Amino acid sequence: MDETTDLLHRLLEVTTWRAFDVDAQGRILAGYDGSGTVQLIELRPDGSRVPLTALSGACHGRYLPGTRRVVVSHDAGGDERAQLSLLDPDAVTEPVGEDGLVPLVHDPAYIHGLVEVLPTGEVVYTTNRRNGVDFDLVVRRVGDGTETVLYDGGGMVGGAAVSHDGTRALMTRPGRPALSSQVLLLAGDTTTELTDAGEHARYLGPQWLPRGEAAVITTDSGRDHLGVARLDVRSGQLTWLVTDDEHDVTARLSPDGETLLVVTDDDGTSRLAVHDVDGTFRHAVGLPAELRGGVADFLAVPRWSPDGTGLAITWTDPATPADVLLVDAARGRSGVVASSREPLADLDLAAPTSHGVPTPDGETVPCFVYAPAQPSGSSVTIVHGGPEGQSVRAFSPIVQALVGAGHTVLVPNVRGSVGYGKRWYSLDDVELRLDSVADLAALHAYLPRLGLDPARAALWGGSYGGYMVLAGLAFQPELWAAGVDIVGISSLVTFLENTSPYRRAHREREYGSLERDRAFLERASPLTRIGDVRAPLFVIHGANDPRVPLSEAEQVAAAVRANGVEVEMVVYDDEGHGLAKRANRLDAYPRAVAFLGRALG
Repeated sequence: MDETTDLLHRLLEVTTWRAFDVDAQGRILAGYDGSGTVQLIELRPDGSRVPLTALSGACHGRYLPGTRRVVVSHDAGGDERAQLSLLDPDAVTEPVGEDGLVPLVHDPAYIHGLVEVLPTGEVVYTTNRRNGVDFDLVVRRVGDGTETVLYDGGGMVGGAAVSHDGTRALMTRPGRPALSSQVLLLAGDTTTELTDAGEHARYLGPQWLPRGEAAVITTDSGRDHLGVARLDVRSGQLTWLVTDDEHDVTARLSPDGETLLVVTDDDGTSRLAVHDVDGTFRHAVGLPAELRGGVADFLAVPRWSPDGTGLAITWTDPATPADVLLVDAARGRSGVVASSREPLADLDLAAPTSHGVPTPDGETVPCFVYAPAQPSGSSVTIVHGGPEGQSVRAFSPIVQALVGAGHTVLVPNVRGSVGYGKRWYSLDDVELRLDSVADLAALHAYLPRLGLDPARAALWGGSYGGYMVLAGLAFQPELWAAGVDIVGISSLVTFLENTSPYRRAHREREYGSLERDRAFLERASPLTRIGDVRAPLFVIHGANDPRVPLSEAEQVAAAVRANGVEVEMVVYDDEGHGLAKRANRLDAYPRAVAFLGRALG
């Protein structure tokens, strides 16, 4: 095993944590991947740790209020058809498998997505079991198994919240413009549109205020950046509570409705603060000294304790794989409850510098640059998925291993990325798709300013990032020396034709409609220009991927190989959209990094 492979194995084998929930006694329901996939473990106030699950795939969960039970969300082989089960932590003597769970909502043919657990001990979930396409919003009473359908109006369901008295609910669903949403008020058989489906704005995470006259919501309605607002449920009127004209701001409301944890996204770094519910600033939240600038809401949502005194959050930064922190809201202090850093303590992991990369049409692409101590002149540009995603200052074994091998790593937020305002995330919609691809050429043109060799530049990306890798190789063949495509889209047409039916209409808002935009979708598809690809290609895919079907990988690998260009392809039968299992990551990623080492000399 060479030094680079040895380093990557160390980075991939480090164990990480997630904070999923916290109960009234201070116990934290956490995720821990010591077994190779994220499983449930309970962190208790006395310092003990009780492993709860040993399922075949990754899972997550929430405490069921008023009980000692946990609602577990799990799927099979990464197929994303979530099933809901119950587990009693006090009855666990050793971690339980699927046969040790008590079924709550099960039907393997459909999705049952956990939305919320209510103080009354009810579970709110979404499901497409009615027709396999449209999602309904349902409340299930765990005690007697009865259910109430809150919404069956069709389409996808975004966020949802049930009022404290249980009589009404707020729900978001996709609006008509790309990456927009609409707020509905659900009351019995009446559905009221509180916002316009045609508005180009996001509405995220509605949270009811105790008296039920209003909710706290995150939105960019009428502004470029997300802010925190009070939404009057009678009039639909917004009153701004916390805004920042330069940054996105989100918030989590405490259970008593008195306090907000405000998270400001500052160029991929989270700044945390506690505010009164009217938006008045109380104090910033300090982090433990060993933590760098990183993100608090990237791997899991911050969760308030039932009494509103603190929060459990998941923290990651370039040197912190993923820790669980407990925040004291009154004092603005935080402490590490479960740490992932110790196995990497002897490594000098790279921290990014922030760059603005100019484009020929006058835009500026935000980009993080991770530089090795002794650069070799080669570079790898890693593009995030989404496309409405964001590259943040999080731990990445791939980035650190590539840097350790002497490659400089560029991690951009090309146009279409969130985190930099509505104008920026809208610049790749439908016919503007290739403008985002053109940002790759601008990044390549920037390499000499970093002292890097333009002839030794590669692309790496997953999901939409995989599309960008393939598009870069196909549309800019003279620029790139190699590409690593992970669960990527090779044809926007066949992707939309073959993706899961429940996703097709949702994704057509972003990429374009097969009916109206087919000619453009063909033109923007890498497969259309696959004959121009010159660079060797490494392809990784999961056989059970419900989002980007395996056929997307198979067709592009066959086409590139038929042209006499080197292709290496690995498929994992027990994976879906990405690699959730450490064993598969330990197999695929060292091979991909070694492939780049050969391709970049």
